[in-house]
Amino acid sequence: MAFNEIATRPNKTVYRDGDLCLKVFAADYKKSDIFNEVLNQTRVEETGLFVPKVHEVKRLDDGRLAIVMDYVEGKSLAKLMEEDPKRHNEYILRLIDIQLSMHKLTAPELNKQRMKFARKIELSGLDATTRYELHLRLDGMPKHNKLCHGDFNPSNVIITNDDKACVIDWSHATIGNASADTARTYLLFKLDGDDKTAEFYLNNFCKKSDTALQYVQNWLPIVAASQMVKGREHEREMLAKWADVCQYD
Repeated sequence: MAFNEIATRPNKTVYRDGDLCLKVFAADYKKSDIFNEVLNQTRVEETGLFVPKVHEVKRLDDGRLAIVMDYVEGKSLAKLMEEDPKRHNEYILRLIDIQLSMHKLTAPELNKQRMKFARKIELSGLDATTRYELHLRLDGMPKHNKLCHGDFNPSNVIITNDDKACVIDWSHATIGNASADTARTYLLFKLDGDDKTAEFYLNNFCKKSDTALQYVQNWLPIVAASQMVKGREHEREMLAKWADVCQYD
């Protein structure tokens, strides 16, 4: 392929082709997941949030499927933090502001966060008693219809050359409770071993949104159980501890 490779992830590679971006999936990647991602992103497009515009799904000469969308010129917040560590906290505060603006929106046709969590709890591999307690907790959490990214982290925010924020990678998008989305971002920092950033992020998110810290923490066992479905053995022990509902009672 003659395109310029710009990012590589397990089972997918992103290329630039002029003003377009091609997200190319491995040959064995589930077709339904590819089209679900396209559907998610186009529904988020309709909210007015700045996301790359999707043009088509095409089959390449080697048989792989690719999502074709606009290429957004800029750098990820993760890259900016790496290049200028003195502004680290400033960039995390901006990440929070972007997330809060996203949570003001809704996209009623997206999948329901609650249903996704319930399904993943069952697939988590946790014992029946723990799964039962997690379902009880999930059922008792407030029901909202806010736009939730599901994988919101500095790598998924592009800051353009004119300082606009573009949010990418909508494969996990749902509508649901914003604090669950917040708990997920916090968990991602923790899994990356960046405890300091995790605590700075969570404390400032709660201040900016006037959300009780304990309320976000109540989502952590549910979010941790859902993460276990990814099957990453090096994360499993840590996630199992977080999935213990007694820890946050």
